[in-house]
Amino acid sequence: MRRSLLVIAPLALGFALAGCQQEAKAPEAAASDAPDAKPGLALRGGALVLPAVKGNPGVAYFRLDNGSKAKVALAAISVDGVDKAEMHQTKGGTMAPVDQVEIEPGSSANFAPGGYHVMLFGLDPKLVPGSSTEATLTFADGDKLSGQLSIAGAGDAAMGGMDMGAKH
Repeated sequence: MRRSLLVIAPLALGFALAGCQQEAKAPEAAASDAPDAKPGLALRGGALVLPAVKGNPGVAYFRLDNGSKAKVALAAISVDGVDKAEMHQTKGGTMAPVDQVEIEPGSSANFAPGGYHVMLFGLDPKLVPGSSTEATLTFADGDKLSGQLSIAGAGDAAMGGMDMGAKH
């Protein structure tokens, strides 16, 4: 398994960098069931991956589960320690901003390399690998959901620094 990861990780990094300059596979983090959470929604596996080159944008990845009985539309994201966060989607090798992401009841939206992701501009130097920061997701109806993003360096994620544990 470890040998496979050493072969796959650099390939995944190459594909991710082609679509969005600083993307790398996100390490897993805990789910968020914050007290102010929009009912039925959970943010899971939240990670902020720092850029390989200081001053470049970082990227955030997570999975947003919609366990409610209604479709929701994610309209904006803010991240503590970041000046500006933009939702993007990579399709056919081209990255472009998106205004909102709709999630049907009982389904999930994956923000991951090669698809939806959040570009992060103006990162505070206090954001360092091994720590965490908070993300706030705002929905089209004005409701919000907050959750933690674990912080990883670009090399940490790309070189197999994530804990594969017994889950995989």
